[in-house]
Amino acid sequence: MASPSVHNDIPLADDENVPNELNLSSRKPKPAQPLPQAEDQEEKARLISQILELQNTLEDLSSRVDSVKEESMKLRSENQVLGQYIKNLMHSSSLFQPANSPKSTSMK
Repeated sequence: MASPSVHNDIPLADDENVPNELNLSSRKPKPAQPLPQAEDQEEKARLISQILELQNTLEDLSSRVDSVKEESMKLRSENQVLGQYIKNLMHSSSLFQPANSPKSTSMK
């Protein structure tokens, strides 16, 4: 069996000696790492190439999102027009009129 002192060693969220998020956020950020030295020029060139490739990919994705948004707006507009057209057709058609409409009672 575990002794009670083992359970007392586990810190609780409300313990004062346990750092919380506010204490962590008040810490100063670590300084930036120095840029690669002359012997790491190949690595630096590779990283720059990778960054440029990722930037191009991001630009492509952004333009694709814009075109999809534009198409979505067009389709939504067309859908509203077609919905209104169908509603008007159903309203003007006697086939879709309710059974107790004035039209059906006047036919009797």
